[in-house]
Amino acid sequence: MVSTAVNGKAASIAEAQLARVAADGLAAHDYCAQLRRASGPHAARDLSDAVHLLCQLYGRHPGMIEMALATTPAGAVRDWMMQAADGFDRERLYLVRLTALAGPLPSTPGAAQTEAALVAQRRAIDTLAASERNGCALGAATALVADWPFVRAVLDTAAERFGLEAPASVLPGDADSAAVVDGAITGAAAERAMGFGAEQLLLQHRGLFDLLEARAEARNKADG
Repeated sequence: MVSTAVNGKAASIAEAQLARVAADGLAAHDYCAQLRRASGPHAARDLSDAVHLLCQLYGRHPGMIEMALATTPAGAVRDWMMQAADGFDRERLYLVRLTALAGPLPSTPGAAQTEAALVAQRRAIDTLAASERNGCALGAATALVADWPFVRAVLDTAAERFGLEAPASVLPGDADSAAVVDGAITGAAAERAMGFGAEQLLLQHRGLFDLLEARAEARNKADG
């Protein structure tokens, strides 16, 4: 549970959201950091695996933010969602191009289990996007945007390895996301729903990188 205090002061809802992402997102995931450093003797293979699985989760259209946008009424939240959706269109194109350059999906034991895990993750993310609980979809979407720089760092490392120039990101920054959260989330119920959406989205991110780490270990064992 994220504290509601920052530096000894009561945190705003947005500050608590950003603190949640910092505590529960990919910033502290060891394997994500390993991929960003491209360390290890099988870095190219592991980066290729990461790119392929990320594409399976986020390379499809409509994605989570587009799905949430479809049910978001006019106003500041919709404006933010539109900016985020436009930014993710570009991230999706980058991811698809990078996947094409990364070569085939590395052969890894447990392919059926991987596919089942990805199906479950896609379903969980779609459920968050379609949630009718006020604040849930926004919580998931702002968590995705705030956690994405760590995913992007992995993609940029892979792009350097595979010979693709990384485009600039145009996703909303933390300040824009904080402003929309503080303006839109009022009341304890909406705040809880936002926290739930964020926590569940971050859980999927950690789960994906746990899966990538397990796949790398399985390949290393198979190599003998």
